[in-house]
Amino acid sequence: MNPKLRIINHLRDYRIAFDMTQEELAERAGVSRQSIISIENERSVPNLFHAIKISEIFYSRVDEIFILRVRS
Repeated sequence: MNPKLRIINHLRDYRIAFDMTQEELAERAGVSRQSIISIENERSVPNLFHAIKISEIFYSRVDEIFILRVRS
């Protein structure tokens, strides 16, 4: 990935709005709770399959939850 680009996310906001724990989201998305923590803290990004799955869980588009930004 280009070092000037980064992916930010609104995963925690969506999870809280849907009154869902990290464990519940992890189970529904098919990942570990540690993966959800890592994504929420922007230490990692989900693969495309999991990003789509997460967007479906929240009835949203992928680009509403995961946003590509240019570092300044």
